[in-house]
Amino acid sequence: MSNEKPQAGATCPVTGQTGTRPEPATARPALSNDERRTLILTGASRGIGHATVKRFSSAGWRVITCSRHAFPENCPWAAGPEDHIQVDLADPRDTMRAVAEMRERLLGGRLHALVNNAGISPKGEGGSRLSVLNTPMDVWRQVYEVNLFSTIWLAQGLVEELAAAKGAIVNVTSIAGSRVHPFAGSAYATSKAALASLTREMAADFGPLGVRVNAIAPGEIDTAILSPGTDKLVEAIPLKRLGAPEEVAKAIYYLCTDQSSYVTGAELHINGGQHV
Repeated sequence: MSNEKPQAGATCPVTGQTGTRPEPATARPALSNDERRTLILTGASRGIGHATVKRFSSAGWRVITCSRHAFPENCPWAAGPEDHIQVDLADPRDTMRAVAEMRERLLGGRLHALVNNAGISPKGEGGSRLSVLNTPMDVWRQVYEVNLFSTIWLAQGLVEELAAAKGAIVNVTSIAGSRVHPFAGSAYATSKAALASLTREMAADFGPLGVRVNAIAPGEIDTAILSPGTDKLVEAIPLKRLGAPEEVAKAIYYLCTDQSSYVTGAELHINGGQHV
C-alpha cells in the first residue's frame, strides 16, 4: 500500500540515503532546454517517489522534487537544490507559495508531467490504525489537505504550463481507497478514494487543454514504511510477493509519456492482483 508519511529528516532523492556522503551520481549527456522534459514530483525522497526520480532521471528528464525538508547537502544529485522545492503541503498558503516558485523555475513555461505522490497516513498509539471513531478533527483536515486538496492547488496553479506542453498528471491513490485496509486509517483511505474520483473529474476538465490525467493505485509495495504484519497479506496476493518501488515507477513513467497518449481518466492497479 502506498502510504508515504512525514519524514524525520531530509533524504537524498537520488540515493535515498541520509547522514552519510554517498558515491557521486553518474553523469548524463547534457540535453538542450528544448529537448529536455520536466517533471514536478511531490513525495520524492523515499519509496515510490525515490524510485520515480531515478526512473525519469535515467531517461534524461529534469526532475523538480518537493518535500517538507530542505535539500540535503550530502546528496550528489547534479541538479542539487536548484531542482528541489521545500514545501509543507498541509498548509495551502505554503503550497501556493511553492507553486509560484515552480512557475519561475520552469524553462519556457512548459511542464510535461506533474506526479502527486506525497501522502500521509497517521497512526495511533503504538502504530495502531486510526478509525472513524478515534481520528481527531485536526488529523482529518491535515490528511485531506496533503492527500487531496494539494493535488487541486498544484494542478490549478500549473495549468498553463501543463497545457503549453500537452503534459500529463498522475495522482497516486491506493488499494486502501477501494476497500477497508487493516493498516490504513479511515482518513487516509477515504482521501485516496476521493483522489480517485478527483482524477476522473480532472481528466474531463483538463482533456480539452490536451492534458491527460490518470491515477495509479499501488497495493503492498516493499518500502521502509510497511506496517508490521504486511507479510501476512502477501498470502492473499495472486503473485505471492510484494511489489517493488521500481515497478510502480515504471507505470508512472508510462502514464507520463507518449506510450499512453490516448489514456486519460484511468486508475491503474499495481498490486499483483490483490484487488481481484
